[in-house]
Amino acid sequence: MKKIKKFLLGRATIVAFAILLQLVWILSFLLGFNMKYSFLNSLIDIVAIFVVLVIVNKKSNPSYKIAWIVVILAIPIVGLLVYFIFGRSELTRPTRKRMEAVNSELELELPENTGVLEKLCQEDKVVYRQSRYIWDWAKFPVYQNTDTKYYRTGEEMFPDILKALEEARHFIFMEYFIVEDGYMFGKILDILKRKASEGVDVRFIYDDFGCVTTLPEKYYQNMRQWGIQCVRFNPLYPVMSVIMNNRDHRKILVSDGKVGFTGGINLADEYINKVERFGYWKDTGIRLKGEGVWSFTIMFLEMWDYINRTKETDLNRFRPQRYQAEPFVNDGYVQPYADSPLDSETTGENIYMNMIAKAKDYVYIFTPYLIPDNEMIRTLQNAAKSGVDVRIIMPGIPDKKVVYWMSQSYYEPLIECGVRIYQYIPGFLHAKCFVSDDKLATVGSINMDYRSLYLHFECGVFLYKSSAVKEVKEDMLRTMAESEEINVEFCQKRPAAIRTFLGVVRLFAPLL
Repeated sequence: MKKIKKFLLGRATIVAFAILLQLVWILSFLLGFNMKYSFLNSLIDIVAIFVVLVIVNKKSNPSYKIAWIVVILAIPIVGLLVYFIFGRSELTRPTRKRMEAVNSELELELPENTGVLEKLCQEDKVVYRQSRYIWDWAKFPVYQNTDTKYYRTGEEMFPDILKALEEARHFIFMEYFIVEDGYMFGKILDILKRKASEGVDVRFIYDDFGCVTTLPEKYYQNMRQWGIQCVRFNPLYPVMSVIMNNRDHRKILVSDGKVGFTGGINLADEYINKVERFGYWKDTGIRLKGEGVWSFTIMFLEMWDYINRTKETDLNRFRPQRYQAEPFVNDGYVQPYADSPLDSETTGENIYMNMIAKAKDYVYIFTPYLIPDNEMIRTLQNAAKSGVDVRIIMPGIPDKKVVYWMSQSYYEPLIECGVRIYQYIPGFLHAKCFVSDDKLATVGSINMDYRSLYLHFECGVFLYKSSAVKEVKEDMLRTMAESEEINVEFCQKRPAAIRTFLGVVRLFAPLL
């Protein structure tokens, strides 16, 4: 009874109900007006055709465009209204201008590491081209002089997070999608409060939608009272908004510019298995120590200045070299990168597809969701057809059943082409990692679904010849041993009606 009451009175339910009422009211008004004035129907049809032409000419994913075109042409009044409120993947013009202004200034702090790129070109031209792509189109440089450590679980990563926070003497930056009161965040919060009282510059960003059921509405005010500078990204209000789709899905922690963490691990107890949700929760992360942390520092400051409408005046105080007495360890090549809905460049997806397409022997993948577009499907199929060992490890227990079923609807066409798919038996797998040919890997926050690839702010680390690459592969092989390999018969067990239904739903997958 308490859970039902909490759900009904929760902010997420209130916001959803308020938006639904607004939609119903507007639709009722438009439908009533349409019945009274017949010319309106023709006008709406003309507007629908015009909007469809605009969508067709946009630089966005074809699957995303087709889904909206079908909805708008099938039910123009409803389709147009829903599209204008929820369908536009890009930010509003004022929002875009503000973020572009911040980025244009801070991008100057990420100059091209020409010497490192030239050295990489001499070692491996294929890897060089991937790194060059990230620099040319996402403006994040490649580094050496950076040590890497990969974490197979949240439990492994958590002690090192606490240690990095305890050792901070100058500043702490944290940016997370989900934060929830509990053991994990309680331990972190105790350190943040203490560090803030000691004069450490502590800054915290959380996504308001990601925390809508886990934190009170104005929790950032509590943080500020404890001396922690805190803001929420894209506040969720009970009013229809065109930028509701865009969320900050990144996971970033920077301590004194020397140590940085990212991956799939949020700040809630299930991520370290202090509580059980959907069986055992398997997630992964990575720690950088060294020059590569600078890119994560700039990523955070870009988001911080955008939300606060501020401008950093002394960036030198955040540079890692300022607080490092001894030289950093050189552990291969690392290239942190960010992806955003600001532009038409799907950096995260392109890095994934390049790794698949350029693999010579194998590519192994961790992803909690598998809702790929046609380009990704073809890339996976073609790699497997050419003899590359392509394997995808998915959850065995879902966190969202509809998304789980939809993900499974993609299994059959992939398996038929030679892709091997596994489901992790102990529970839910939330990791987002790729590894190929014993030399390349990427670890980050980017799922293989439309929201991560096209609508959210995301981040990751591209790795070449780093010790973490071997660790990612070993983890994937261990995880496969705990997983069930899926065959075509598994896919065909479902009744024909359900398979047909999922096939139809897949058409609208980009809208979910």
